[in-house]
Amino acid sequence: MKTCLIVDDSRVIRKVARRILEDLRFQVEEAGDGLEALTACRKSMPDGILLDWNMPLMNGIEFLRALRKERGGDTPIVVFCTTENDVEHISEAIKAGANEYIMKPFDGDILQSKFVEAGLISYEAA
Repeated sequence: MKTCLIVDDSRVIRKVARRILEDLRFQVEEAGDGLEALTACRKSMPDGILLDWNMPLMNGIEFLRALRKERGGDTPIVVFCTTENDVEHISEAIKAGANEYIMKPFDGDILQSKFVEAGLISYEAA
C-alpha cells in the first residue's frame, strides 16, 4: 500500500483529503505545518505528499526545499494543493521540486487525476 503525507494547517482540508486518499487505497499520515512534515519524513519517507503553501512555522515552499535536501527526499511525489494560483507561485513550486499543482477547492476527481498524472496511482487502480 502506498503512503501519502497530507501537509495542511487546516484540519478540515486534511480530513477531506484523507477520506479521498483512503478511498484511493493510500495509507495516510497528517502534518499541520512544514516542520511537523519534515519530522514525519525523517522517520519514514512517504510515496506522495499533498502540500499546502500557506502554513505557520514552515510554509510549503520552505518545506519542499528542505525535503529535497534530505536523504531520500528526492523520491516522494509532491503535489501542491493551495489557493496560490498565479504563474509565479506555480513556477516557484515546480522549480523547487513539486511534481504537480492543484488549486483549492478540490474534489476527489481532481485529486485522483493529478495523482494519476504524477504517477502515484495508475488509471487501473483509480
